[in-house]
Amino acid sequence: MSLTDTSTRARERRGVALAVIATAQLMVMLDMTIVNVALPTIQRALHFSTTNLSWVIDAYVLVFGGLLLLGGRAGDIFGRRRMFLIGIALFAGSSLLGGLAASQGWLIAARALQGVGAAIASPTALALVATTFPEGTERHRAMAVYASMTGAGGALGLVLGGLLVDVASWRWVLFVNVPIGALLLVAAPLVLPVIDGHGGRLDVPGALTVSGGVGSIVYGLIHAPTGGWGSSTTLGAFAVGVVLLVAFAVIEVRSAEPLMPPRFLAAVPRTGGLGVMLLLGGAMLGLLYFLTQFLQEVFHYSPLLTGVAYLPIPFMVATSSQVVGRVIRHTGPRPFAIAGPALVGVGLLWTSFLHDGLTYWHVLGPLLVTGLGMGLTFVPLTLNAVAGVTNREQGLASSLLNTSQQIGGSLGLAVLVTIAATSSQNTARAAATALRAGTTSPAAVHLAATVHGFQMAVRTASLAALGAALVALVFVRPTARPTLGDEVVVVAH
Repeated sequence: MSLTDTSTRARERRGVALAVIATAQLMVMLDMTIVNVALPTIQRALHFSTTNLSWVIDAYVLVFGGLLLLGGRAGDIFGRRRMFLIGIALFAGSSLLGGLAASQGWLIAARALQGVGAAIASPTALALVATTFPEGTERHRAMAVYASMTGAGGALGLVLGGLLVDVASWRWVLFVNVPIGALLLVAAPLVLPVIDGHGGRLDVPGALTVSGGVGSIVYGLIHAPTGGWGSSTTLGAFAVGVVLLVAFAVIEVRSAEPLMPPRFLAAVPRTGGLGVMLLLGGAMLGLLYFLTQFLQEVFHYSPLLTGVAYLPIPFMVATSSQVVGRVIRHTGPRPFAIAGPALVGVGLLWTSFLHDGLTYWHVLGPLLVTGLGMGLTFVPLTLNAVAGVTNREQGLASSLLNTSQQIGGSLGLAVLVTIAATSSQNTARAAATALRAGTTSPAAVHLAATVHGFQMAVRTASLAALGAALVALVFVRPTARPTLGDEVVVVAH
């Protein structure tokens, strides 16, 4: 067999491996939003309150984000292909349990278990991209495919979720992961390289304290609109969260093998990129959460039509990500890391002016702008996160970026839910006099409150995205090639 044939076969094998990795990442990202379209149906079926309903999303996002660092390190220590398969198996199994849920607690617990599986599979998937594809053009293209799955997965989840709710039931937004997971478990051992772990131990205390700290703060934010900001439960949740996060910082400084080595944050461009993703994660999850309910409650869209309404986002993400993947080696990550979040902020601000009486044409423009911004953002932030990182720590670098997105999403959604609920309550109180006088109706008051809460939440999300652009402007810089003994993953010039 000639060298040319061998090279061609190797590229084909890597192409199939990329398909497996990308499908896994798409499945994980779909589950951040595929349930969103089903939320009104789930609320009626399992009798969720308005504020508790957000835990169906937050349980997944919070555990996903809180355990990503642990999942990334597990791949480094025990082997990436092995941990990838474990993560996919756990994700698919918990999806089956969630689809069978008969109570609120059952569903929330299954969603949390899904988050555990995703936290193992997702960072090992990105690390597998870095180790499977040789540095240069081929790796940049593979990273672009991975990033487009990350960016488009959320919006595609809404489309698929709407279809499944309309033609089957809300349970199928979870059941759908089972056959996909089974297919991945069969294909992955055949095409993914076996990469042994380097040994070591997991920083379980660090993982538990950071997860518990963020979770406690999220609980306080979600509880505040109904329980009051000054209630003992709200203040206690915030206090516990702060104590646990301080404990996490102390553990990481003192640990011989920390979950998040402090030196990793000493690289200013990498830390800046993580800050961008933190803010952007909250902004984007907030948009998908609130706009989904707005389209169904205010525009009276069906779940399927709601999902189809989001198609401009994955279209723009997929096309712009591929363009960025081809040119970023010449421009570096910085221009896209600034322009992308800025466009997302503009798109969200535009979205915040939606109200009843408008048509889908008023939604289309904001979604196109937002999708373009997302597509410009994910590739540079992905490359920036793993720039100059040795093979030994690829899982850690990969999980840091995903951790920023997921923790930003959970905290951001909690803040935005609080803002929306408070704004809606204030609007309803202001209309109380007119309601008593009979000059308005309860339905009109509810509609006005819903629209106002939506508008304030999305405007706040737009500020977060514009803040992300400012962080990129100040902190994200071109990264020079490090002089390290080990092979580096990516250096984005």
